[in-house]
Amino acid sequence: MLKFEELKSFLDEKADRYNTPDFIENDPIQIPHRFSLQQDIEIAGFLAATISWGNRKSIISSAEKMLSIMGDSPYDFVMNYSQKDLEDIQDKSIHRTFNGQDFAYFIRQFNRIYKENESLESLFEVRESETNFLHAIERFRNNFLETEKHRSHKHISSPGKNSSAKRIIMFLRWMVRKDKRGVDFGIWEKIDHKYLSIPLDVHTGNISRKLGLISRTQNDWKTVEELDIAIRKFDENDPAKYDFALFGLGVTKELL
Repeated sequence: MLKFEELKSFLDEKADRYNTPDFIENDPIQIPHRFSLQQDIEIAGFLAATISWGNRKSIISSAEKMLSIMGDSPYDFVMNYSQKDLEDIQDKSIHRTFNGQDFAYFIRQFNRIYKENESLESLFEVRESETNFLHAIERFRNNFLETEKHRSHKHISSPGKNSSAKRIIMFLRWMVRKDKRGVDFGIWEKIDHKYLSIPLDVHTGNISRKLGLISRTQNDWKTVEELDIAIRKFDENDPAKYDFALFGLGVTKELL
C-alpha cells in the first residue's frame, strides 16, 4: 500500500497523462465536442452520457445516430421538431435498452425545459449547505421527469435511491470542470467543481479498492461518497481530475 504522498504523486501523474485532447478521440465526450453553442453541447453531452454503458465505440456510434436524426443541430431540433418527427423516432432502435420511445421522451422534456431555462445549469445548482450533487441531481430528476411515470425514468439514475448515478456524474464533470486542458468544457460558471465526484463503475470501483481508497464492495452512492472523502484529501478544489487517473489505470491494467 502506497503512503499518502506517494499515492497522491502517482495519481497526479496519471491524471496529467490522460487529461489531454488525445483523450477525446475515443471517448463519448467527442460527441458534445462537435458543437460550439452551449445548448447544443448540453443536449449532445447529456444524450451521449445517458447511453454511456457498454463498448465505447458502440456508444459513440449510437450517439452519432441520435445526432443524425436531429440533423446535427440538437438545440434547433429540440425547439422546432414536429409531431411527425417524434412519431418517426418512436420505432427506431437507438442503444440497447434506450430506444426510440426514450429518445422522443427526452426530446419533449428538453423542449419544455429550454422554454423555461436558457441552460441546464440552473437545474443542477448546488445549495450552500450541500457537499456534493446528490440533492441537485434529485431536483433535476424531479424537474426533467415530472411526476407522470414513463419507461424512460430508468435512464436517469437516482442517488437518493443509492444509485452511483455514474452517467450523470460524468456529464456534470464535462459541463463543470474548468482546467484549460481541452477535454472538459467548464461552460457552467455558477457551479464550483469542488462538488464533483468520480463517476463510479465496475472499473473505477475495482481500481479504487486496490489502491485502498474505498472499502465498500458495492458500487453505489454511499461508495461514491466514501471515494469523495479519499479523493478530496488529494485535491479538495478539483477532485474529479482523478477520474482521468482511474480511467488511465483501467486502460493500462497497471494494477493487475
